[in-house]
Amino acid sequence: MDSHDFHWPYTLRAITTLAAKTHHAQTRKSMRVLITGYDGYIGPIMVGMFRQAGHYVGGLDTGFYSSCGAVEDPQMRPQTQISKDLRLIDCGDLEGFDCIVHLAALSNDPLGELAPELTAQINHQATVDFARCAKESGISRFIYASSCSLYGAADTDTPLTEEAAFNPVSAYAVSKVEAERELRKLADDRFTPVYMRNATAYGVSPRMRFDLVLNNLVAWARTTGTIRVMSDGTPWRPLVHIRDISLAALCAADAPRESVHDQAFNVGRDDANYRVRDIAEAVRRAVPGSQLQITGETAGDARSYRVSFRKIAESLPAFAPAWDIDKGCEELVRWFDGRRETVDSFQSRNFIRLKQLKHLLGEGCLNPELYWQ
Repeated sequence: MDSHDFHWPYTLRAITTLAAKTHHAQTRKSMRVLITGYDGYIGPIMVGMFRQAGHYVGGLDTGFYSSCGAVEDPQMRPQTQISKDLRLIDCGDLEGFDCIVHLAALSNDPLGELAPELTAQINHQATVDFARCAKESGISRFIYASSCSLYGAADTDTPLTEEAAFNPVSAYAVSKVEAERELRKLADDRFTPVYMRNATAYGVSPRMRFDLVLNNLVAWARTTGTIRVMSDGTPWRPLVHIRDISLAALCAADAPRESVHDQAFNVGRDDANYRVRDIAEAVRRAVPGSQLQITGETAGDARSYRVSFRKIAESLPAFAPAWDIDKGCEELVRWFDGRRETVDSFQSRNFIRLKQLKHLLGEGCLNPELYWQ
């Protein structure tokens, strides 16, 4: 990736080359693709990449985070939009689409612990009902945004393949395990589910988040000069840029059926498994003068896992992830350049998904079941 690609804030310059490479790497026919959760963190990047690749893109989103940032580039917006809760979808809403990329979910562990029963209802049951509806509507490919967090607290430092045992330690991770298991039951010669187990995301988006480890540590470094690791720094985390997540989904959508049918793929790159202290060191390199504090705490987040990404490299050769954390830190630092973000602003509901949901609940915009009032 050329160095000038780091200067884009909300344009398609940096993803055009990746989409073009994928376009030439395999035979493609233009599809009508529905991307759920398009109004979140990853959605605008993914919409832009699919549109740049020549697909018609529709979007489905309930709008929890539509006020958290602005999508200024029209190419990052779906060509048609369905504003609806996933739990209220009927099959008629899906007519005319060939493929679904399902991002929509309560999106991380803190949200899952806010209401574990709603996490199960939305991330598991509503996802499976939605997939059944897609199948009944004649949609042949369903790309599910799963997560490497379903590996949870692994008892080995050996990189985990897609055949490794699940060991989820949160309601969010459990919901991903259960959804994958139920989606497998729908797979047949008419319906191809694909399970994209994304590593922990990072990177710049029009709808930024700072409740993700790399984004969060860069924000603390830039606003306070201190990088505080609330652990002993030894847990393993695989990381992946949101543009690489989007590219993986595009490759899975375009791949021959036999390459992806009812298959799980860890999404990332083999050299992007890091200990938390190594992530913090990368941030310190990117923010001159910042100080690193490792608290040595061991309670709290029990996750630690290394992941193998060999399968996706072999099965989807068009997937060529372009980002590592040094490039990611540089991109995030550039995002802060010229902005006036403070500790209070980057920790506000604009950037922290749990705080935004609590705000909507407190204002009476949502009822306790997270339906719009």
